[in-house]
Amino acid sequence: MIQFYCPDIELNPVLPESDSRHCVKVLRMDAGSELEIVDGKGHRFLCRLLDAHPKRAMIEIVKKERVEKVWKGSITVAVAPTKHIDRMEWLTEKLTETGVDRIVPLLCRRSERKEIKRVRLEKIAVSAMKQSLKASLPEVAEMTPFSQALKEAQARGDRLFFAYCDRDSMRLNLARAMHAGEDVTVFIGPEGDFSPEEVKEALDAGCVPVTLGDNRLRTETAALTACTTFQVLQQL
Repeated sequence: MIQFYCPDIELNPVLPESDSRHCVKVLRMDAGSELEIVDGKGHRFLCRLLDAHPKRAMIEIVKKERVEKVWKGSITVAVAPTKHIDRMEWLTEKLTETGVDRIVPLLCRRSERKEIKRVRLEKIAVSAMKQSLKASLPEVAEMTPFSQALKEAQARGDRLFFAYCDRDSMRLNLARAMHAGEDVTVFIGPEGDFSPEEVKEALDAGCVPVTLGDNRLRTETAALTACTTFQVLQQL
């Protein structure tokens, strides 16, 4: 099954150029062909191709259905981007495939990467959403200072989890600390970990200090592990 993406399909029933090209040039669909389109907001549409234009394929909606997420609650992964951007791009793809509501790139004191190209990450998320047959596109935020991300998560009313490396502190295993169905934000630090000041700020804000196990994980592995833990709990 192939899904196309058109975020404003009900207002402007024309496929974006990239999807139009794939539909007409690659798949060689012509007028009258049926196709499935998602809007990234949780809806899937059965559509009919009216004009097989390779840059602006026009369609008509035949049927609309609501596609509920397979997980309850919401999960935000707030993670400091890795020095090598290809690992952050890989993470964006895998988080979207696994199922996540929001990806927040964190700017921390020890961050080695100070900026990202959000549009590039959004394109990767769109591709992963279509490939994994989801209808909901995760929000990809701009690079966000740690303190700001912490306040925004508090304002949403999320339960906050703070994963960091400190063998001398008391931390709960994330799998035991989480509960299925709750709205959560998990904070994952940079490759040099969170600074002592950030640790104090997080704990003062009510974050639950957690560990992801006994193995030392790369930043992107830790973020994916946290998201996967949440999804597994939904199925138990």
